[in-house]
Amino acid sequence: MHVLVHGGAGSIPDDPEVRQAVLERAATAGAERSATVDAVVEAVTVLESDPRFNAGVGSAVQSDGEIRTDAGLMTDDRSVGAACSMPGVEHAVGVARLVMEETPHGLLSGDHAVALADAFGIETGVDLWSDRTRKKWADLEAPSGGPNAQLEWIRERYGRSDPGGRGRDDGGGETGSESVRDLDHDTVGAVAFDGDALAAATSTGGRWLALAGRVGDVPQVGAGFYCSPAAAVSATGAGEDIARVTLSRRTARHIERGCTADEATARALEEFADCTGSTAGIIAIDARGTLGSAYNSAEMQTARAVRRP
Repeated sequence: MHVLVHGGAGSIPDDPEVRQAVLERAATAGAERSATVDAVVEAVTVLESDPRFNAGVGSAVQSDGEIRTDAGLMTDDRSVGAACSMPGVEHAVGVARLVMEETPHGLLSGDHAVALADAFGIETGVDLWSDRTRKKWADLEAPSGGPNAQLEWIRERYGRSDPGGRGRDDGGGETGSESVRDLDHDTVGAVAFDGDALAAATSTGGRWLALAGRVGDVPQVGAGFYCSPAAAVSATGAGEDIARVTLSRRTARHIERGCTADEATARALEEFADCTGSTAGIIAIDARGTLGSAYNSAEMQTARAVRRP
């Protein structure tokens, strides 16, 4: 089993060595599993439980002071499951798997996704705040009003890439506030190959200073994650732009046309930057077992593990 994981594309973290150790543990845990879907779910589950990453516990906070989680999962037979906008769900990747395996659907959202998780024994009502996120949120002095007030508050703070901004990404933080951008390491993800089958999974707590209810690239097939018989891909970064250019699908297409995983991630990221001017990162593994990764942010930590049969 070959497993490659990432901890999100963003700024340089304060504790890279500790984060790297967690990534190594996640990759190793995934590689111990016998099926690729189990491998990526296990690896991502480890990362969702660590408050150093923006997924599960320690996730970003939306404009109404609520934490909502998203995840997507796909296998090389193009089975898909995704879940989004879930308050109180630590293991969003587990809910994505439920959607894939237990429903005829591809994506479930909000309270209904939470109810499905609860019905199948996935813990809900979890306190997703960490000491770090609680302090950062308190320092922001968020407005107490409804959507109009919240939108006005985030309009110049969210790391947006709208037509007026010509696609520029400022890292997702409040203007002039490195402390917010430090938390915006976006998603975590994993890809796996066992010599026969491929799988990809991505999970996130979203981006800081997003409007309540915002859903980014992560649960969108072909954007935050994608898997085909040729490749498994997980992406991270400026979510709106990743969705606009379907970055994961673009990467897989390059592999389908003959690129190695490393060539494909580099080429897709270059195209993404040319199109959007934004930051992102990509990991991929192809059906030959070669791994690839690329990023144009300040950092994207990765780890890989291999277990021989």
